[in-house]
Amino acid sequence: MGAGGAASQGAQDARRQERLLREQWQAARRQALRWGAVGQGEQRVLAQLLVLTARGWRLLVDRQWSGTRTADADMLLVGPGGVFVIDVTVGGEPDDAHAAGLLAATKAAESAVASLGMSPVAVQPLMVFAGQRVDTSRGRIRLLGEHETGPVLLSQRHRLRAESVRAIADHLERVFPGYAGSAVDQQLPQAPEHHRPGSPDGLFDLEGLRDAALKGAMQAPIEQWMTFLHPDQVALVRRNWAGPARISGPAGTGKTVVALHRAAHLARRTTGRILYVTFANNLPRVQSTFLRTMAPAVADRVDFRSLHSWAQEFLQERGIPVRLHGDKAETAFSLAWKNVGREGRLAGLDPAPAYWHEEIDHVIKGRGLTRFEEYVTLPRRRRKARLHRAHRQSMWELYEAYEALRGERGVHDFNDVLSLALAEAVRRRERPPYAAVIVDEVQDLTLVGVRLLHALVGDVPNGLLLVGDGQQTVYPGGFRLTDAGIDIRGDRGQVLRTNYRNSKQILDAALTVVADDAFEDIDGLRTLGRRDVDLTYHDGDVVRVTRPTVDAHDRELLDALRSLPDGARADTALLCPSVRAIGHYQRLLTQAGIPVCQLEHYDGRAVDAVKLGTYRRAKGLEFKNVFLPQHDAVFANGTPSGTPSGTAGGTAGGTETSETAREREELLRSQLFVAMTRARDLLWLGRVTP
Repeated sequence: MGAGGAASQGAQDARRQERLLREQWQAARRQALRWGAVGQGEQRVLAQLLVLTARGWRLLVDRQWSGTRTADADMLLVGPGGVFVIDVTVGGEPDDAHAAGLLAATKAAESAVASLGMSPVAVQPLMVFAGQRVDTSRGRIRLLGEHETGPVLLSQRHRLRAESVRAIADHLERVFPGYAGSAVDQQLPQAPEHHRPGSPDGLFDLEGLRDAALKGAMQAPIEQWMTFLHPDQVALVRRNWAGPARISGPAGTGKTVVALHRAAHLARRTTGRILYVTFANNLPRVQSTFLRTMAPAVADRVDFRSLHSWAQEFLQERGIPVRLHGDKAETAFSLAWKNVGREGRLAGLDPAPAYWHEEIDHVIKGRGLTRFEEYVTLPRRRRKARLHRAHRQSMWELYEAYEALRGERGVHDFNDVLSLALAEAVRRRERPPYAAVIVDEVQDLTLVGVRLLHALVGDVPNGLLLVGDGQQTVYPGGFRLTDAGIDIRGDRGQVLRTNYRNSKQILDAALTVVADDAFEDIDGLRTLGRRDVDLTYHDGDVVRVTRPTVDAHDRELLDALRSLPDGARADTALLCPSVRAIGHYQRLLTQAGIPVCQLEHYDGRAVDAVKLGTYRRAKGLEFKNVFLPQHDAVFANGTPSGTPSGTAGGTAGGTETSETAREREELLRSQLFVAMTRARDLLWLGRVTP
């Protein structure tokens, strides 16, 4: 069909849709007029809602709110945009009792749909003002005028497939039966078959509803998939804990999704603010976007922050001066190493200063040690180099030299920021600034960081939730929760065991990398590298490409990226182990005309470009397609990714069997494992072998 013919066809379709909409509106007005128990304003609102029923929505009016005496709402509306508990108001602002009744009805509806495995974020309270124009909110309640109601509901992001709408509406109709004579006839002129959300095929059972929800999420853009809460996890989101709690589990088990939905749930259940913290500074921006899509009514009550940026702002508000200067602090350490470390005992174990810089960052200052007596007997968790007393004495001398040089320059390092914030939080125990704190990727934090966040809420019920997995640690050093004074014994430690992200092929490839690396998690349990999980997805693919030169390898990479289906770039990531490698592939893709979006600039909105970033920067994210070019290049001497630690390789200045080299290789394998498990559908592994 030519351009003119297509335009003509489009105009005809538009006229048909306009005519259908007019017919639906007229039919809806006639139906609403038969609902004689209300005034004209309510009838006009009802007519707007009835129009939606011709587009796959279900409307339930005058329900009996069984099980609660305070619930008060006029209607339940179920559609692709979710479940809406609606109260129609004539006049001015509703009083507190009116709003409380609507929220009570919403809570009852949440409990009802939770039994079907539906996330509570899809249930929204809506107050509609007949005869007015308004679009605002009052806490969790969305306030809409009569004319805004239809357009706003139609513009909602689709959460539910047609079969889910029917199953949920049927269930709510049984749980909240209507009063005698309150039924509304919803038979309106229907949209053409190709415009309907779906065709009737009877009531789905619970298993069918869950399968439909999962299938819909899999087909959606990756940004929607990353907020999909599996029905089996709804109870965990709504759970009440008597104190600090922890959610752990292998990669792909939905820990971050649970945390996001938990933040929305707590924001609806409390009057205070919620703090959602992670170590990486790019994740808060992405997670904030996700929450605004999931639960816009409460998104402004959740603060998404990286730990260090939050701590700096906290100190600034308290009038505590912070002089953070990374370059000057780094210079201070370099001078300390030159003056104290380079010719001493530590260089005999590992002449590369990076290992000893990490010892200061993650063990000494990361654990808040201030006296040698504390350090000399300290178990150095996840650190493999055995330090005798003489080594620890040399290490302490290096630390003191660094602190002195840093002090002379009048600057702080990142550890100082957390220590200052912890001291201030403990010194001035005012009313907690947050109702709850959620910590994602908790294994990447230092002990001081965890103590700081614990100090903000203490041990109050539902106050502190720690989310993470020790196998996905990408930084050296470690601690136990008991070191922070946090007790999660009993039922406050939940381990997720079902992988919703990775196919068996992809997960097996990733587990091969860390199979021989047992790890100790922050709960103190030692776990084997290859863990058993339940899989829900089996359609992924692993592509391995080996070429003799970098140029040949990169040509294969570009061919693979170009062969992706239309629109697939938006769901694709190319991940590298280092910033230097990112520069190379940024130039390569740009010259090839392939759009690129740096992960550090990605904000959680769909963009038609390949995401490019480091393994570390990809933490907490997932993609349908992940490309890992030269994925084994970080292993010295070409050590294969799955080679057991200590059998080959080494580091600059070290020996092949040195403890520091084995620790570094294990950490690199953990980082590669994280990158590989970001893939859902396709994992592309490139390798250069002359």
